[in-house]
Amino acid sequence: MPSAAAAADLLMLGIETSCDDTAAAVVRGDGEILSQVVSSQEDLLVRWGGVAPKMAEEAHSLAIDQVVQKALDDANVSENDLSAVAVTVGPGLSLCLRVGVHKARKIAKSFRLPIVGVHHMEAHALVSRLVNKDLDFPFLALLISGGHNLLVLAHGLGQYVQLGTTIDDAIGEAYDKSARWLGLDMRKGGGPALEQLALEGDPNAVKFSVPMRQHKDCNFSYAGLKTQVRLAIESRNISTDDIPISSATKDDRQIRANIAASFQRVAVLHLEERCQRAVEWALKMEPSIKYFVVSGGVASNQYVRTHLNQIAEKNGLQLVCPPPKLCTDNGVMIAWTGIEHFIAGRFDDPPAVDEPDDMQYDLRPRWPLGEEYSEGRSASRSMKTARVHPSLTSMIQGSVH
Repeated sequence: MPSAAAAADLLMLGIETSCDDTAAAVVRGDGEILSQVVSSQEDLLVRWGGVAPKMAEEAHSLAIDQVVQKALDDANVSENDLSAVAVTVGPGLSLCLRVGVHKARKIAKSFRLPIVGVHHMEAHALVSRLVNKDLDFPFLALLISGGHNLLVLAHGLGQYVQLGTTIDDAIGEAYDKSARWLGLDMRKGGGPALEQLALEGDPNAVKFSVPMRQHKDCNFSYAGLKTQVRLAIESRNISTDDIPISSATKDDRQIRANIAASFQRVAVLHLEERCQRAVEWALKMEPSIKYFVVSGGVASNQYVRTHLNQIAEKNGLQLVCPPPKLCTDNGVMIAWTGIEHFIAGRFDDPPAVDEPDDMQYDLRPRWPLGEEYSEGRSASRSMKTARVHPSLTSMIQGSVH
């Protein structure tokens, strides 16, 4: 382990292209963020009604060189100044992951730099350690985004126990779909749009049922709640396809706001119930836990933060959330996670000089973060297990042994 001074001298470039944002950042070993650049695909999201992998790949390919160069320029460094390159290798969309990995390996090959393959969800959890220097292992983490709902106990770097995950849709997907069905402006994301409209509504106006109450585990399910929202809209004869929220009458807008507020109340209540059980399980395994980390795109939602803070306080834990710009996908979290693993000696040598440009990379689109907790296995789980990469935790344990 290098000294604090030596760690501060580290310079890590982080590259992230796992889904719909092309991101890069340069971070020092002491956590100083020298640059952060994100190219959003919000116009594509509006046009296609979600992430279209082939279109997303093309957008990444068009943006990646410019984004990385701007990150270097903003940090006032060149590739020669870097200690290593970190890049997301999974989980995510294969077509999108490939763009970032190709760029990272190209830089690492040209400038003879070590490369650190990063787990996207670990990065969401660890970026809180950049923000809060007191955040030591072990801690409990809830990682919530458009594609992921994950509850993990973090024993140490690369050592995680999965307490719960989604059996179908993630909460961010439910927010986005509900926002779209309600005719909201999706350009800044469905989640923020729905949260804003919900402030005008009555959260008890529509009686949605809370998912999975009969299952005494920490897994999540949002597919049924999405269906309830769609049926509520249809039963009230609101023409959300033809009339966006900006053109709605006062009464129409109120109905939509009530649906939004009622959805949000139940969606977050489901989170609260699973997190309360996860806290109890985690404290049983690691009684010294002091922190409850909540990260990922949905962690930017103030309603979510407020209600999860109540769970934390009730159990004597401190809630730690990164600032909103570090909750959504970003290069900083990739660079920081790269730094943590680089300091621990976990990195690959520079690619071979004669490595072909069309090489098949080791991408991990379906890559669990940790091993499942025995009590967390649920009969309701419907996850496909084909082509799932061994978990990060099992890989690290295997390399140590």
